[in-house]
Amino acid sequence: MTKKFLEQNGADFQEINIDEQPDKVEYVKSLGFTSAPVIEAGEVVFSGFQPAKLKEILN
Repeated sequence: MTKKFLEQNGADFQEINIDEQPDKVEYVKSLGFTSAPVIEAGEVVFSGFQPAKLKEILN
């Protein structure tokens, strides 16, 4: 849902699939997250589909 939201809003983003890039799992864990998706935009980092936060980072 997060990816679809970003695409529908014309966001420029980089998707990292941890199944395809397992070396990224440790990085995600170092941020304090254990589930996907993890969204990182500058200083803003959060997990899960959160439309309000997504709207904030797009503005």
